[in-house]
Amino acid sequence: MDEGFPDNLLLVGKVIRPHGLGGLLRIWSYAESEKTFLNSGKVYLRLESGQTHEHKVLSVIAQKKAFLMKLEGLSTLDAAEEYRNAAILIEKHSLHREREDEYFWHELIGLEVYLSTGKFIGTISHIFTTGSNDIYVVQEGEKEILIPAIHDVVEEIDLDGKKMVVSEMEGLFDLNEA
Repeated sequence: MDEGFPDNLLLVGKVIRPHGLGGLLRIWSYAESEKTFLNSGKVYLRLESGQTHEHKVLSVIAQKKAFLMKLEGLSTLDAAEEYRNAAILIEKHSLHREREDEYFWHELIGLEVYLSTGKFIGTISHIFTTGSNDIYVVQEGEKEILIPAIHDVVEEIDLDGKKMVVSEMEGLFDLNEA
C-alpha cells in the first residue's frame, strides 16, 4: 500500500473543502474518532502537487458525517482553500491504543493468515468496516476470503511474526467460495 508517503506518516483523512470564512477545514476522516487528530497534536497536509505542510491541530469537532478541523496558521477562507483535496497525515508514533487487543489497520494489512490447523489461506489485502465489526479481505491469487474481525474467529495476531491465526467457523469458508 505505497501511497508515496514517508514510512513514519500514516494517511488518516482528506480535506473536503474549506468551511466558513475563518479557515476551518471540512475533512473526511479514515480514523475512528477526532481523538486521533487531537492526540497527534499536528498534521501534515499533502497537496495534490506533492508539497507537504505541517500544522498544529487546534480543534476537531464532529459535524454530520465529517469533521471540522481548525489548524494553527489557517484563519481565512483563502488560506483554507489552498488545502482543498489535500491528504491528511499524522506520525505513526502518535497513535495510542485504547485497549491491548486493539490494532491499527496499517499494522494488519499485509499479514499472512493461517487457519488454526496451520493451513495458509492468504494475505490481508485490505479492510473495510461494517456497522458491527471490521472485515478482513484475505487474498490468495485471484481468490478472496472475507473474515469477520471478531474474537470468535481471530485467535491470534502476531505483528512481529507478521501473521494472523483464525479458526475455521462452520460455513465461513463455504460461503466465501460461492
